[in-house]
Amino acid sequence: MEVLYLGLSHKTAPVETRERFAVPDAHLGEFSSLLAQAPGVREAVVISTCNRVEYYAAAEDGAEGLRTVSNFIAEKTGHAPQAPTFLELKSAEGIRHLFRVVSGLESMVIGETEILGQVKKAYQSAQTAGATSRTLNKLFQRAFNVAKEVRTKTSITRGAVSVGSAAVELAEKIFGKLDACNVMVLGAGETAEMTAKALQSRGAKAIFVSNRTYERAVSLAEMLGGRAIHFDQWEREFDAMDILIGSTGAPHAVVTNAKISPLMTRRQDRPLFCIDLAVPRDFEASVNDIEGVYLYDIDALQGIAEQSMQVRRQELVRCEEMIERHVADFSKWLTTPHHGFGGASGMQPEGAK
Repeated sequence: MEVLYLGLSHKTAPVETRERFAVPDAHLGEFSSLLAQAPGVREAVVISTCNRVEYYAAAEDGAEGLRTVSNFIAEKTGHAPQAPTFLELKSAEGIRHLFRVVSGLESMVIGETEILGQVKKAYQSAQTAGATSRTLNKLFQRAFNVAKEVRTKTSITRGAVSVGSAAVELAEKIFGKLDACNVMVLGAGETAEMTAKALQSRGAKAIFVSNRTYERAVSLAEMLGGRAIHFDQWEREFDAMDILIGSTGAPHAVVTNAKISPLMTRRQDRPLFCIDLAVPRDFEASVNDIEGVYLYDIDALQGIAEQSMQVRRQELVRCEEMIERHVADFSKWLTTPHHGFGGASGMQPEGAK
């Protein structure tokens, strides 16, 4: 029995190519079931995210199975999968690739954990649709165990790896939980939007957006589920703010020591976390000297993120050693005489209900 892989990712294809082959979440189970019924294929799992579209299959004849998968993709999407955009992997190579994917080693941000949940959902869709049996049930069960081992026994997932995640990490050190924090964004830049979303995803209570062009503030506020404020009125809302993000693109500082110092005296010892994402900077450097104010500019946040990425890169060797041990073990199981087709094993992925 062979494990087969045919797929593409951000490493092999730009987004305009990936979107041509994307499969809606609602159709993952259906695609898996139809592929599992195709000639030369016994089981199938289809995974589709913003960064990858992957087909895993179990087949007795690897070459025939890959041809079937390729023809299936062409029929369903209207586009024939071709190298080097699509990779074809068999047996140990396909097994290794899945283990690396769920462990976050193939992700755009090394060690990210979102992909594990996405693969679990795709597998559950395939299993519910009756597209998996002994081989892929065993394979994906092992993959989820590998991901857990990599996460718990290495530092591959630890630390902030983007400006947004660095901001969240610092905010949680200052405030603890963010569910009582209000965030104000001065400006409406893309980085500010991503940072606000990162804070919101970790529980930030409310988002306020103030921009020189009020219509743009309204647009971003609606996107974030927040409230727009006219740029000349943001100081009126200052007392309620816990996190202040600057991203205006103004040629000079818009948040000065002289402006903030008297406002801080009304806050009753509540700290203020200031995130300066603008170049030129929106905050005077001396704002950081005010009691209770914590100011970080974009270079500081990027430095924190890069330090974490270096730690994650150093952990790659340990992760790959773990994965190779599991690849060898699963490959051995796959080729033992007792292996064969039976009814669905009934195994559920880690955490599945």
